Amino acid sequence: MMNRVTIGQAAAFVGVTVKTVRHYHKLGLVEEPERDSSGYRRYGSADLLRLVRVRTLAAAGVPLAEIGTMLDADASLVAAALADVERTLTDRIADLIARRDTLHRLADGDRALLPDRAVALLERMPGLGLSPDYVAAQREALVLARALVPGGFDGFLTQLEHWLDDPEYIDLTKRGWEAETWEPDDPRIEELATAMADHYLANPILLGNPTSLRAWANASTQYRLINSHREDGAPISARLTALTETKLRSAGVPIPYP
Repeated sequence: MMNRVTIGQAAAFVGVTVKTVRHYHKLGLVEEPERDSSGYRRYGSADLLRLVRVRTLAAAGVPLAEIGTMLDADASLVAAALADVERTLTDRIADLIARRDTLHRLADGDRALLPDRAVALLERMPGLGLSPDYVAAQREALVLARALVPGGFDGFLTQLEHWLDDPEYIDLTKRGWEAETWEPDDPRIEELATAMADHYLANPILLGNPTSLRAWANASTQYRLINSHREDGAPISARLTALTETKLRSAGVPIPYP
């Protein structure tokens, strides 16, 4: 017994805790050595070698439940098992990298919820004279659109690009946002809705492509949720939108009903 050590020494030499060694014993990964005349279990070099192997496999990500089989298997089976562990670790690493990238995008504001193309459009809006409140509303609408109507999202971005490239549309949009200061029965609301509908009809590209229109037409519930977002805080704009859509529907544009 002179060349044997206590469980505490064995754990320290191998680089684990006494609790871990006892857990390995409980799982049957390492046999418990016999007790000496003093009643203490003493670990020899073979025990330490087994502990080192178990610890190394566990640290590499091999599940404890599989380590015993691997230690007692031939080399080809061990290699195959290690390859499986490597694939699992690779998948886990990819997942962790994706989570880290999401954290980075969260720190960068909109980029966690929206693709770069959508963020670029939002960043253009202030330079066109659109108010911060309008930009905030569009940001939330884009987030909802991407989540609720993914099939129509790219088409909506294309539509938004056309809107921002159209100076007359931008002017009408600004007037619509300013309409929140008007009285609910102001006749200019009806006039502005007519002007907006006429501009859409004169420039069909602003209405979106057929694929996008179909996607939205088939998602009427989602459309209503997005369209009514923030309407309590902007009742005039909500009424203006409703009037404009009514005029477009009467002209045959397939816009979902509210």
